Amino acid sequence: MLPRPVFFARPILARAYASPSSPHALLFLDHRKGVIDPGSLSALTAASQLGGQVTGLVVGSNDHVTSVLDKAKSLKGLTSLLHSTSDVYSEPLPETISPLLEKILSGSQYTHVVSTPSSLAKSLLPRVAARLDVPAVSEITSLEHDAASNSTTFTRPIYAGNAIATVRLPSAVPIKFFTVRGTSFDAAPLEEGKEVPIQAVDPVDVSDSPTQHLSTNLAKSDRPDLSVASRVVSGGRPLKNAETFEATLYPLADVLGAAVGASRAAVDAGYADNSLQVGQTGKVVAPELYMAFGISGAIQHLAGMKDSKLIVAVNKDPDAPIFQVADVGLVADLYEVVPQLVEKLKQ
Repeated sequence: MLPRPVFFARPILARAYASPSSPHALLFLDHRKGVIDPGSLSALTAASQLGGQVTGLVVGSNDHVTSVLDKAKSLKGLTSLLHSTSDVYSEPLPETISPLLEKILSGSQYTHVVSTPSSLAKSLLPRVAARLDVPAVSEITSLEHDAASNSTTFTRPIYAGNAIATVRLPSAVPIKFFTVRGTSFDAAPLEEGKEVPIQAVDPVDVSDSPTQHLSTNLAKSDRPDLSVASRVVSGGRPLKNAETFEATLYPLADVLGAAVGASRAAVDAGYADNSLQVGQTGKVVAPELYMAFGISGAIQHLAGMKDSKLIVAVNKDPDAPIFQVADVGLVADLYEVVPQLVEKLKQ
């Protein structure tokens, strides 16, 4: 027996969620304890390129939401703000926020739902999209909206960045969900004196949810956040152990005011915390300066840093793949090079 063709459901959905001709995007503003995720600012820039209105959605406890609203109301590109406060949302989970997002979208005039690809949004947006029987496109790097046909075309990297897929969502898709790769769009700036309309949305009762938040463990560091740092110093497997990793790279990172990153091999070996992993299964970065020490340049790592403005690589292997993308390459022993760099920079 053949499965039911999905197009049978489309006419019903299109009537329930009628799309206006002008785009109206709903931007999920992700934040951590009242501090807006930098990726959300890039997602706002992408949403603005649709050429229509952009409404921000802030969810959390009262104190955190108030802090976010104070900053978000002046963001360039936003036309309005929605917020929902509840103790249930103090530690946001996809299971608790998805009913609220469904409620907001039900019968609304929103044409797009946008977010940064945070750990929360990666679960939240596909969950709600599946409930509404529409597709979701992840980590787009460009977009173009055709008002005449009410279709949106995206590009996104595939095969660890070795190919670019072009994805078109036609007018038959009434609400288009997508996340935005932050390194591909500039962060939306603040506009002095601007204030957008703010409206409250009642929270949805999720008391019967089987999911509960137990704890959150975050790695703390005085260094810049790896995701948004303008300079990054990364190390690989040749750094031997966690003590050597720290003793070798941290002094250089300190003198440069740089964030510290690591290859997957270094993370798997226990040299560095998972939060420092750069690559396809870690963080995607695009700093002004990326320095790679003892990193061979596996395709998975290159996918996370090849958009950096200036790539400096130091490796003993002259055939290391990292040299194919490096702007400056040095075939040398990192244990000799790094101390010399630190000494020269201090001078």
